[in-house]
Amino acid sequence: MDIEVAITNIASQTDMQAVVNSANANLRMGSGVAGAIHGAAGPKLEAYCRQFAPLTPGKAILTPGFELPNAWIIHAVAASFINEPKATLILANALDSVMKLVNEHQIESLAMPAIGTGVFKCPPELSAKMTAEVLAYYQKHGTSLMKVRLCVSCPALKEVFEQALSEIGAKAIANIHDVHKLKL
Repeated sequence: MDIEVAITNIASQTDMQAVVNSANANLRMGSGVAGAIHGAAGPKLEAYCRQFAPLTPGKAILTPGFELPNAWIIHAVAASFINEPKATLILANALDSVMKLVNEHQIESLAMPAIGTGVFKCPPELSAKMTAEVLAYYQKHGTSLMKVRLCVSCPALKEVFEQALSEIGAKAIANIHDVHKLKL
């Protein structure tokens, strides 16, 4: 599986089969990633999502991409790290739910944001570590994914995710020279 970290708008990943929406429980437009994805997908997305709302934190659902260049959107709900004592477990469940949907639908390329790091206030280091661990687990135990692009908003976040991937990858790969395109 090829994994890259890029400073980019997740709603403009034309070469990815699916994108992940770091969604709110009501699956509405919101801000940040949810705003970008809903805005690019158009109003049919929010109307379609009503049937699944509210989505339990830690769960994920798959919807069509509508006006996005991607066939699918996987909406994953993390938890508020401000007032939810089990937020870390909920984030782990959300990441696992994403990967289960990926495998169920044989998705081969996926763009993911830094799940939970926006309004849910997940520490970036924790989101990065958990994302890297889940990707490594599924790489080892089986996944349809061939390419993952982690879409982040700034150089500092890019560095955090590259470091987490490097630490996880270092256990499986000797001599990592390019963490921008790490192969696990």
